Amino acid sequence: MSHDRPLVVVTDETLFDEILRLAAAVGCQIQHAPDLVAARPHWPRAPLVLVDEQAIRGELPRRTGILLVTKGPPAAETWRRAFEAGVERVIALPDGEAILIGALADVAEGPAAPGGCVVGVIGGRGGAGASVLAAAIGLVAAEEGEALLMDCDPLGGGVDMVLGAESSDGLRWPGVLVGGGRISLPTLTKALPARRYRGGRLPFVSCDRKGHGPNAESVTSVIEAGRRAGSAVACDLPRHLGPQAEAVVRQADLVVLVVPAEVRACAAANRVAEKIAEIRDRMRLIVRGPAPSGLHPDHVATAVGVPLLAAMAAESRLEKSLESGRFEPAPRGPLVTAARIVLSEARAGAKVAV
Repeated sequence: MSHDRPLVVVTDETLFDEILRLAAAVGCQIQHAPDLVAARPHWPRAPLVLVDEQAIRGELPRRTGILLVTKGPPAAETWRRAFEAGVERVIALPDGEAILIGALADVAEGPAAPGGCVVGVIGGRGGAGASVLAAAIGLVAAEEGEALLMDCDPLGGGVDMVLGAESSDGLRWPGVLVGGGRISLPTLTKALPARRYRGGRLPFVSCDRKGHGPNAESVTSVIEAGRRAGSAVACDLPRHLGPQAEAVVRQADLVVLVVPAEVRACAAANRVAEKIAEIRDRMRLIVRGPAPSGLHPDHVATAVGVPLLAAMAAESRLEKSLESGRFEPAPRGPLVTAARIVLSEARAGAKVAV
């Protein structure tokens, strides 16, 4: 319906084309009026109004949510007219593209949805099972609602292989390098491959076997989009944190450290935990069995210096199914149970999306 769309009262064709381009980037449909007379029927009910410098030469009906869009920095006279017309904000393109995209995305997406959370999963040592747990968290979250699995480990072989979905069509990094700024999660997920599990659909963005992984700006944009959309975002992180993984750690509601119940793994995990000690209040431990020497999960937590969230027994046949390209964790098995515990903890401490 027209009153659900931003109203654009712009006569400059070049400026109008720029607004169309930015609106399309976030999946926002617009209502165009060439002048104030044509705009009058839509003016009161439009969620947002964009005008150009020509429009503020006339008398604008008073309302909130009027943005003046200009090509380049506005002159002093333009600022004066904008103030007198009740313009809420002046956006100069191209420098203000991110601001305008954000305003258009707010209309397209509506209010931030509840339930969004971000979980980072790190292995305490190589082969600890972090990628498998991250994938399980994504599948469980997709079964319950909206979810996204994000691979932030360019040397991990690709989380699509963990899911058994390496042949699925859709974008991988670096095809999703959005360069920062506001993006629409529904628009993004249409371009991503997805894995189905028990009635749920899990979109995922995986590192490929070639090319670069994500950059910090893209990771931040995708996480923010997921939180606004009310999605649970599970992130597979490398042990050696680069800028992209550090971006996840800064924004995560919970960072889970996966540690096998082994003495050497405890020593390695302690070093990993030290690297992100500043978020210790948001860090929890998952201890993975079996314990060859009978090491108790509480003793692992003490050695690593991170509070214990759950102990996870070995799951029979899981490793064999992973090697054969099938990832079907048992619905009531140790892996899915641990994933549900992690999700519950993350949602309990989740930030409010803005």
